[in-house]
Amino acid sequence: MIAKSLRLLAALVVTALAATACGKEGSPPTKGPSADELPKYQVAQGFSLPGSRTWQKAQRRGHFVVGAKEDQPYLGEKNPANGVYSGFDIEIAKMVSASLGLDPKKIAFKTIASANRETALQNGQIDFYVGTYTINDNRKKLVGFGGPYYMAGQGLLVRTDEDDIHGPGDLDGKRVCSAAGSTPYQRIQADYPKAELVAYDTYSICVDNLLTYQVDAVTTDDAILLGYAAKAPDELKLVGKPFSQEPYGIGVPKSDNTLRFAVDDALQQREDDGDWKKAYDVTLGLSGVKAPTPPPIDRYPAS
Repeated sequence: MIAKSLRLLAALVVTALAATACGKEGSPPTKGPSADELPKYQVAQGFSLPGSRTWQKAQRRGHFVVGAKEDQPYLGEKNPANGVYSGFDIEIAKMVSASLGLDPKKIAFKTIASANRETALQNGQIDFYVGTYTINDNRKKLVGFGGPYYMAGQGLLVRTDEDDIHGPGDLDGKRVCSAAGSTPYQRIQADYPKAELVAYDTYSICVDNLLTYQVDAVTTDDAILLGYAAKAPDELKLVGKPFSQEPYGIGVPKSDNTLRFAVDDALQQREDDGDWKKAYDVTLGLSGVKAPTPPPIDRYPAS
């Protein structure tokens, strides 16, 4: 098992190194469904949203500019070989674009770091943002949120040969890895003080350490952990139930309530017609975890 884990780790390291040389010839492809396995989203014909300046600008441009993550497996990931984005969040952006009358194939995805999301929406750098963006009251003061479209929660990722950890109550004396200073790190520190915390700058390093038996578990949002499990389903698994609530929403400019309400309508439509589940099944569903029921959309009033 250790030898197998080391081989997998080597493959992941090669992929990570390739990601630092974007567009390099011969870079290994991102693991995941082929283009013909992804859902096809019918574009709404004759759609118009005259009350939204953001939509009008995108309509004149011919496509949306969407902020996203590029380093989260099966959520928002950028292929270093061809620059193509893929994952569940990317599919969410595509289905919303189609419902709002613009061809999802023409979306211009732009990587925006978490710390810069609000600024990018405020200055018009992007039209909307889809990337594990938790809705909370402080952020609502700066931007608007459509959704939520997924209810994440803090989870635990372990090796498939791990039989002693079934939830956070089993972490006493265990080495648990998370991102330094993150909310998941702080929650373990406060609520499960007998766990031995290990911190790194990125979750990918935590996963590397998990595969080589240097830590016993990795903790962050379960959606992010599902992505890692989908990359290595024979090596990694999620255990227990989520022990927090992180509603993921689509960020839009705060002043554009017309767009926000249209995004809510688009998400509801795609949940009802089955496209949401299809998108999940070919992305995060590859982890072996079945699609959950989408959370109720929060159509909070304009402020």
